[in-house]
Amino acid sequence: MGCGNMFFTILITFSVALITYNILISANAPLKQDFPGPSRRLPSISVDPLIKMPLHRSQASTHSSSKKRLFHTAVTASDSVYNTWQCRVMYYWFKKMRDHGGPESAMGGFTRILHSGKPDQFMDEIPTFVAQPLPAGMDQGYIVLNRPWAFVQWLQQADIKEDYILMSEPDHVIVKPIPNLARDGLGAAFPFFYIEPKKYEKVLRKYFPEEKGPITNIDPIGNSPVIVGKESLKKIAPTWMNVSLAMKKDPETDKAFGWVLEMYAYAVSSALHSVGNILHKEFMIQPPWDKEIGNTYIIHYTYGCDYNMKGELTYGKIGEWRFDKRSYDHVAPPKNLTLPPPGVPESVVTLVKMVNEATANIPNWWS
Repeated sequence: MGCGNMFFTILITFSVALITYNILISANAPLKQDFPGPSRRLPSISVDPLIKMPLHRSQASTHSSSKKRLFHTAVTASDSVYNTWQCRVMYYWFKKMRDHGGPESAMGGFTRILHSGKPDQFMDEIPTFVAQPLPAGMDQGYIVLNRPWAFVQWLQQADIKEDYILMSEPDHVIVKPIPNLARDGLGAAFPFFYIEPKKYEKVLRKYFPEEKGPITNIDPIGNSPVIVGKESLKKIAPTWMNVSLAMKKDPETDKAFGWVLEMYAYAVSSALHSVGNILHKEFMIQPPWDKEIGNTYIIHYTYGCDYNMKGELTYGKIGEWRFDKRSYDHVAPPKNLTLPPPGVPESVVTLVKMVNEATANIPNWWS
């Protein structure tokens, strides 16, 4: 090994050790409210009700809107079969839609942030950054806590050329080229109906004190899908990590937020750094509840899709026809999945067709 490579390895090892030390300290001490970054609250502004974009910024100059602003797509994943087959399908459609966007596409590079701590067999197929998992036991069985920690490592160590980051997930299928929806220091995010800062104000004030502003400064978002400036995310990510760990450690917060705890942590952290978000309902759809593709950019297949042979939804009951990612937690889906029966919504039919196309064209699919 050359001296340069040895120095780089030592530098990376030291950085990871230092961050790990900071995590251990933050997890075993009360969370301080003096987070890094700007402390001043956002001014009161009028809002466009359709996408929650500040009205005085919705008419940006043609000069700023015409400039090509690339974003880098990043997806965190473990090395499980479940995460891996989803990442392979996701990356197939990322490449196809980036190419479809042509030379003016805002879709730049792609990285799978693999938080298993070691390379896997798909490093040559999918651009991958290997991140270290949290120290044993720190995630308390909530593996999603590895996500903010993985982003901290990636942002510190990787050479990211683009000025913006799209945080996506393995179970996202991109259905058309995604433009850079972020504007003028604001991120762009999908609003989740179940992220309700006002409802949980009492709990959230532990992490977002009153001097930071009204609780409505916390947007109803998770960390994905979100397009945000790279420099903003470098500030948000360590706070997101620390808030996530503190929330999980606090029984009241853990009970209140459950499996969406890490989503609340990102929303709080973004607000703590005064990074507001333009809320785009068309950013993604979630079958079977969203039935049409419409103007969406992403299909998020987080819910199971169960139907009888008449094309009627049987949610909560295993259908005569079904597609549920959880059916493939230990083995990848086979090629050429059976298409839904007549009457099933466009969103579900499109999803299965896109999975089938990907598995038919990805080299060395499992079956």
